[in-house]
Amino acid sequence: MPVAADAPVALVAPDLLPEVPARRRGRTTLLIATAAVLGLVAGTCAGYLVQADREPTKLPALSQPVLAQAEGEGPEPLSAAQDRRVKTDGDLRKLLLRKPRGAKDADWLERTDGWLSIADYADTYTAPGDKFVSLANDEFRRAAVVGWEVGTTYNVEIRLVQFRQDDRMSAADANADSQEWAESERGTDSWTVPGTGNGMAYVHTRPDTEPGYVPRYSAEAYARRGDVAMEIWVYGSKPISKKTIMDLAERQMGRL
Repeated sequence: MPVAADAPVALVAPDLLPEVPARRRGRTTLLIATAAVLGLVAGTCAGYLVQADREPTKLPALSQPVLAQAEGEGPEPLSAAQDRRVKTDGDLRKLLLRKPRGAKDADWLERTDGWLSIADYADTYTAPGDKFVSLANDEFRRAAVVGWEVGTTYNVEIRLVQFRQDDRMSAADANADSQEWAESERGTDSWTVPGTGNGMAYVHTRPDTEPGYVPRYSAEAYARRGDVAMEIWVYGSKPISKKTIMDLAERQMGRL
């Protein structure tokens, strides 16, 4: 008879199904792993055999060829006139420009003997304490100074500041810092000092004005040679000419 669509289907009893033998696992995997290990061992052995049949590669010599020593006497040592270090290791004050004929010694230098200690030099800045620490870090060695007055026209101050330079190029840094400050002034003309490579001269066309004081014009120059930084200031009641500051800078650097 026909079976209804929604009639339950009879299930076959589990104990009447034929038994299927369980598959043994792991044998194939073991065979593959064993073959891989044998392949690595065989390849390694083959590599050793090939390398053993080759001639050994010669290593480069550890010692360098002996250089022939030059014969004859060595060069003569530089004279004091040729060796700049001999100059700058001596009395630094002797390298300063001399006061011109007819000029008067600067009053503000009466208490010095031509030398500025680190404290005296730092005291010329607006923040002496900070400058003192900076000079100590920069390996300040010594500073020589000279100054004069030319009538009522202008006055001059020149400093040679020397650094030890064991760990840094302090003279070059001091020169760059001074030039940066000079260039920041408004109304400033500047020129390279010939023969220095790093020297600059500045003329400030705008005077400094303070209540109760006559307007003061100024010019300055900075350069360095070796471990010595040069600083020049010129002040006057009238504008300072380019010729004045350039002449001082060139002659002072020539003495170094």
